[in-house]
Amino acid sequence: MASPAAPGLFFCFVATILLVLVSVSAPTWNRVYFLRATNGGLSYHFGVFGYTGTQVHVGYRFPIATGELSSATIHNLTYTLILHPIAAGLSGVALLFGLCGAGYHRSGTVLMTLSSSLAALITLVAFVLDMVLFSIARHEFRKFGWSSQYGNATWLTLGALVALLLAFCTAGCGIFGSYRRRRQNTY
Repeated sequence: MASPAAPGLFFCFVATILLVLVSVSAPTWNRVYFLRATNGGLSYHFGVFGYTGTQVHVGYRFPIATGELSSATIHNLTYTLILHPIAAGLSGVALLFGLCGAGYHRSGTVLMTLSSSLAALITLVAFVLDMVLFSIARHEFRKFGWSSQYGNATWLTLGALVALLLAFCTAGCGIFGSYRRRRQNTY
């Protein structure tokens, strides 16, 4: 018999995988990126911890240091990309609580509900900041004649947000599932 925590557990697993993929985006893994900007032979993929050709670090400056991209506000917005690994960690914590809820006790499902809601909130903030930051960057690159388009990391973050919202809802409903029957079968 399936545990009442199983649906929430599944959605937490999906969200964790998606957010981990986003967290290892460019420059670590250039196939996952928020924005791609190309001009002639130059091509940059922008990720959580930098962009193509840079070292991995929190916060970075864009290679075009003119216009809006040179402002301190845009530079500070790149620091907020650290919210993706934080949300991935919280999703992983929710996943661990879900495993406890599926295997042992209702309290694990309650804790999964709470931690998935916090992870969903942080993922929502991260997604909104992604859209703001990379919409401005996309506009600025295009203003200077570059070809720029959104990458898959933006949509992976949105998918993780949806999965976390579903995890919260299904885990919240799973709290009221029958745990007594499972406990009585183990004795």
